[in-house]
Amino acid sequence: MNEEKKLRLKVASSPHVASPINTMSLMRDVLIALVPALCAAVFFFGPRALIATAVSVAACELFEWGYRKLMKKSLANQDLSAAVTGVLLAFVCPVTLPYWVLIIGDFFAIVVVKQLFGGLGKNFMNPALGGRAFLMLCYPVAMTTWAKAGTANWAPLGMSVGQDYIDAFTGATPLGADFMHNAAHRLPDASLLDAFVGNVGGCIGEVSALLLLIGGVYLIVRGVIRARIPVAFIATVAVLTFLFPQGGNDRLTWMLYQLCSGGLMLGAFFMATDYVTSPVTKKGEIIFGVGCGLLTVFIRYFGGYPEGVSYAILIMNCCVWLLDKVGKPNRYGVTKEMREAQKAAKKAGKEG
Repeated sequence: MNEEKKLRLKVASSPHVASPINTMSLMRDVLIALVPALCAAVFFFGPRALIATAVSVAACELFEWGYRKLMKKSLANQDLSAAVTGVLLAFVCPVTLPYWVLIIGDFFAIVVVKQLFGGLGKNFMNPALGGRAFLMLCYPVAMTTWAKAGTANWAPLGMSVGQDYIDAFTGATPLGADFMHNAAHRLPDASLLDAFVGNVGGCIGEVSALLLLIGGVYLIVRGVIRARIPVAFIATVAVLTFLFPQGGNDRLTWMLYQLCSGGLMLGAFFMATDYVTSPVTKKGEIIFGVGCGLLTVFIRYFGGYPEGVSYAILIMNCCVWLLDKVGKPNRYGVTKEMREAQKAAKKAGKEG
């Protein structure tokens, strides 16, 4: 009897292969990869960076739970996707941003960009970048007031940052007006090493190119993301800025400042590679990365705002449906002759 039970076959629909990889495990790896950059933010900007990130994560989780509860949908907070959105949105905001403004951005990212379009897997743009773009429209001054890096310049922990602190301890980022949009295109005072390590002004999580690069490599090694999009993105920016330096600056120096400054590393590894808003085909991923790089350089060179990574990714998010069609692979087993015959049959059907 026992032998008969062992020999019985279980019939079930596909897929028949179980995998330990799920949304939660992927999001957990993303959060782990962001920890080094968060540590750098706390070191350079003080504990307010950590508190702002925690507030953002808590708000995103609360808004997602509240919306799905209100709409009587299944509760999906355990997949950690809202937590990733909260961290990323905090990372692309200055440490001086009042918490209540950050919470408004969290609401827009989770409820408007993500949930109103159907939830995880159905949003057409990156929620964190959508929230940032919304805050840039509504609170442009607060979103472009950056604290200077340095452990002595820790921002206050309260809900808002006082004017005295803003007047004393804020300044332009390396991609600010003294770098990109003055007639001479002077290079920033910060050294290349400072820009690479993160000892510069900027948003909470984008300052340390080194630690973001380490986090990105971790994601690639873990198989969470593929290297095509970030490599194509960064390589395009590198080639264009090397070939077309501004202000008579040294090509290599200009290019390296462009790679280490702003949110390029954060955008390339953590934003542009979002599963939902990036192509699924090989050709599509490469075209997507190149497009992001082209738009980033174009906005930096000719736009009124020095940083173009966020808007470049958002624009390319809107083109993903087309890129997936362009890079669509041929069906396995279908030969060239068979494809031509199918096209001829379709053409004859239309003419008939």
